[in-house]
Amino acid sequence: MRRQQVQSIGDVLAEYLREEGLEKPLLEREIVASWGDIMGDLVSRLTRKVELKDGMLIVRLNSAALKAQLFECRRDVVRKLNEHAGCEVVTDVRFIG
Repeated sequence: MRRQQVQSIGDVLAEYLREEGLEKPLLEREIVASWGDIMGDLVSRLTRKVELKDGMLIVRLNSAALKAQLFECRRDVVRKLNEHAGCEVVTDVRFIG
């Protein structure tokens, strides 16, 4: 009798999501939902809205000073968000304020 390959339910689910093209939309939603946790309390409080469309994260802010500061380190923001997702989900970020 041959043993079948045993996979965890998490691995099977991840494979299914990839095959059905659902992995990226779920990761995009996770990035938007986790914006405050990833960026911290101050940034979260000064954020009005976060959207992710075709790899472009659009962040509407209540503070021009914060907008300028985040713009200067936008590459680090993109890296941090993608590290959270575990793959490249965000290609660029645009701050509006």
